[in-house]
Amino acid sequence: MSLAPRAVLVHRTSEYEELLARHGTHGQADFFLSSRGRSIREVAERHHRTLRALTEVAAAIPPQWRQARVERADLDRFLFAPEDVVLVVGQDGLVANAAKYLAGQPVIGVDPEPGRNPGVLVRHPASATARLLPAAAAGGCAVERLTMVEAVTDDRQRLLALNEVYLGAPGHQTARYRIGSDTPGTGTEAQASSGVLVGTGTGATGWLSSLWRGRAGAPALPAPADARLVWCVREAWSSPVTGTSFTEGELAGTRRLRITVECDRLVAFGDGMEGDALDLTWGQSVSVGIADTALCLAG
Repeated sequence: MSLAPRAVLVHRTSEYEELLARHGTHGQADFFLSSRGRSIREVAERHHRTLRALTEVAAAIPPQWRQARVERADLDRFLFAPEDVVLVVGQDGLVANAAKYLAGQPVIGVDPEPGRNPGVLVRHPASATARLLPAAAAGGCAVERLTMVEAVTDDRQRLLALNEVYLGAPGHQTARYRIGSDTPGTGTEAQASSGVLVGTGTGATGWLSSLWRGRAGAPALPAPADARLVWCVREAWSSPVTGTSFTEGELAGTRRLRITVECDRLVAFGDGMEGDALDLTWGQSVSVGIADTALCLAG
């Protein structure tokens, strides 16, 4: 007898809840904001809209299904199962946060505030949940496979991301490393910079886009489902021992970008989740390329 599907509802702490945790009560949080010319009303209204969406989504889960809830901060400790259907209720970035912990499970992005979020990844209103859930579990709904990026260290640690992987020094120190790729004839180059960003088509509308503008001759940014990545170096510094000639490019197929650490410590993290980073030290290397896992996003 097979297990019933499990609906996993992913959400995150709201700004209103963060204010209450910091100030203790609604009144104290309101006083804090009003003393700075702000009102808590909008923050509270957004919180309650999200709560209503979460309630509507939970009510749409078939009664014979199993259910689980996971908060964003607990994603790295939650074990997703192959039969899960993942319901992400929140902003587009929350889908990216969850994607790195998945292995092909269908994801339904629910927008609790239509008109406020871009809706690139959270494409559905809460009212669509009852229709989408059974179809997603049965493989009967349209699914877009979005390319993901992975970083693999020489001791086999692995990091997945939907938007981008960043490799650099913690804080604002200079990152020192040697960079090269699998492309024949490219060689390697010692660099000092603010770090390296390797992004997907999904991430091409965010951080990657801001770094890509103004780079003459750089390849076009990929679309979300393109099996192609682009990479760029932030603020490379030229010196007698470091260069600036290898600062952007693309990776397709099995091509990989390889970085060897030449300083005390570097970190690699995905999609802005610095708390779930790989720590790298002198002489250690990391290889970055297209992941064999894709995000299966219900259209």
